[in-house]
Amino acid sequence: MQVRRALIASLLCCAVVPLPAQTSAPALAGYSAQNSASEQQWEEKFRAIPSPDNLKNYMQRLSARPHHVGSPYDKDNAEWMLAQFKSWGLDAHIEEFDVLFPTPKERSVELIEPTHFVAKLQESAVNGDPTSSQQKEQLPTYNAYSADGDVTGPLVYVNYGMREDYEKLERLGVSVKGAIVIARYGGGWRGIKPKVAAEHGAVGCIIYSDPKDDGYSEGDVFPKGAFRPSDGVQRGSVEDTDYPGDPLTPGVGATKDAKRLTVKESPVIQKIPVLPISYGDAQPLMQAIQGPDVPQEWRGGLPITYHVGPGPAKVHLKMFSNWDIKPVYDVIAKIPGSEFPDEWVIRGNHHDAWVNGAEDPLSGMVALMEEARSMGELLKQGWKPKRTIIFCAWDGEEPGLLGSTEWVETHAQELTEHAVMYVNSDSNGRGWLFASGSHSLEHFVNDVAKTVQDPETKKTAWERSRLVRISRAKGDERGEVRSRPDTRIGSLGDGSDYASFLDHLGVAALNIGYGGETDGGIYHSIYDDFYWYTHFGDPSFQYGRALSQTGGTLVMRMADADVLPFQFTNAAETVGRFVNELKKQLKEKQDEIAELNTEIDEGMFTATADPTKKFVPPPKEQVPPFLNFAPLDNAVVTFKKSAERYDKAMKALVKAGLPTGDKTAELNKLLIQSERAYTNAQGLAERPWFKHMIYAPGAYTGYGVKTIPTVHEPMDAKKWAQADAGVPAAAKAIEDEAKLVDSAAEAVEKLAGEAGK
Repeated sequence: MQVRRALIASLLCCAVVPLPAQTSAPALAGYSAQNSASEQQWEEKFRAIPSPDNLKNYMQRLSARPHHVGSPYDKDNAEWMLAQFKSWGLDAHIEEFDVLFPTPKERSVELIEPTHFVAKLQESAVNGDPTSSQQKEQLPTYNAYSADGDVTGPLVYVNYGMREDYEKLERLGVSVKGAIVIARYGGGWRGIKPKVAAEHGAVGCIIYSDPKDDGYSEGDVFPKGAFRPSDGVQRGSVEDTDYPGDPLTPGVGATKDAKRLTVKESPVIQKIPVLPISYGDAQPLMQAIQGPDVPQEWRGGLPITYHVGPGPAKVHLKMFSNWDIKPVYDVIAKIPGSEFPDEWVIRGNHHDAWVNGAEDPLSGMVALMEEARSMGELLKQGWKPKRTIIFCAWDGEEPGLLGSTEWVETHAQELTEHAVMYVNSDSNGRGWLFASGSHSLEHFVNDVAKTVQDPETKKTAWERSRLVRISRAKGDERGEVRSRPDTRIGSLGDGSDYASFLDHLGVAALNIGYGGETDGGIYHSIYDDFYWYTHFGDPSFQYGRALSQTGGTLVMRMADADVLPFQFTNAAETVGRFVNELKKQLKEKQDEIAELNTEIDEGMFTATADPTKKFVPPPKEQVPPFLNFAPLDNAVVTFKKSAERYDKAMKALVKAGLPTGDKTAELNKLLIQSERAYTNAQGLAERPWFKHMIYAPGAYTGYGVKTIPTVHEPMDAKKWAQADAGVPAAAKAIEDEAKLVDSAAEAVEKLAGEAGK
């Protein structure tokens, strides 16, 4: 989820980059010359429609009350959106799933030694912010899918609570066995913190927002400024991401007749109790910890000396939940395709929130709604998309991608056959365009970004994003950004509703949004509301309009294309970069461990350690062996040749005259399956739900991606034999992709030959 800000000028100057006056504009990728001209005209009409006033009105209505999963206003919002979609001429319905959604029954954090303190565990209402006082409807501050527990133990500060932090604790001679750990938010996804703590023997976990990362060190706090006040707490799920979706129905849709696990049988519930707290509540706890001073990089922004512990601080932590089954309401709206109704272009954003959720998720949700309304206006003017367009307002994203995952699992067979592309957004704000996703769509999203105007700079969204990249690049990277025709997009791991499409089914996906100038610290708190957003987010809603224009143009252009505008040369080059990154990582790890062993032999650690402070030298490690990357190298070479063949064939076909209608049907069927070729039915060895062999979230990063995960993940865990064994599976996925691209190239060559006769 990204950072934001706000302010812009007038409506008319904000949005559309007008087409050149001449009629000989270059044809869009995947379009015949005639259809390209028509498409550009329809897209320009579309981009003129989205209204900032509408976006503002939608947000004010949707964020008026807390609307978490299972709340009355969550259902009310779903029904209201359903009525809106229908009023715009779309075929819409609600799909309901029954999912496990725990809410707090009993929670407490109490310092019992050396002094007494009881954490407030409550966010304070703010004068002037009308929704911050809706306490009866607000979810309490908690982490969903924490284990139940009543535990007491010494308190140990573990920095961000990541695996590398525990390695430093070992050097300090500190164990967390039998202790309650306190970790600050950041450094990795929150669910990793209790997971790693439990693996090291901790009995409980507290997570707090440190003001250095998320508070007054960043700027004035709310309501004076955008940042988290001392009572602000980040709620959030800690469901283990091995199986996104309903914890009781892993891998299958949570329909009425689904067979369910018990809570104790679920593989994704945390093993120890965990609670989030504010930095106001954290300061007395942290101040009571003594023991070794923390390393320099572990120091936060509280006005205290940071110690690791243990002792003398002792804490009593209690967390018990109501383990209830709750409904989630996915709102699904369709525009049927006129020529290829069985090919689906899908656009999604979630509508549920932890509390009022103006930024997360409604800043993205209202943009999607305005896209749908604008397309409804085009339908009245005679536009008909060739392919079916499906708009999805997901429920239950915040606890664990519940609504989207259950929908995907329920419709898995249909989606495997029919889904062309999924475009996701989540939060939105002022700044520049961010895009991540399938690299076969990299050229496509670059082209679309050139048609949308950035509201502040009046440059195209593409040009502004590119210039930001150049400003932040170092050394040779700057030249690469300048010379490369397409700006690189990121890779997707987990963290929003694209995960089940891409990671589980192999549907090509994009995640888009604007941001970078909207700083703030209200994530997952009661202060993420309409008041905050209209003061510090995107007050003029011009960037909401830009997101509507971007998402809608992506959907229209894919839906109307004669040949689906996938491009594989960027994908092949990027996969080659992933392989080179693995080689670089291995070499760096070999050098690092060899140097470590040399320093141990030299006695460096004992010679340089302060003898008055406890320090445990690290043990010697085995230098990693060389891995056999040859199958990956060979697969990448094959893929690059296939991609170049397809690119050359497409250029010949465009020159000969791109065919339309049924003549391209077989080619498009192949292209739809192109992302699926990367998948393996068995999935990752320890996480079989994840089928994609190129992109997956890291088991110990949560949201963050691990590219080529069958090799990358075991390398991170120093499981070298397992990493070596993971090479063939990844190489086969790349080879399968190359074969499919070759088949597509052959189909294009055939069409070019027929067109040239």
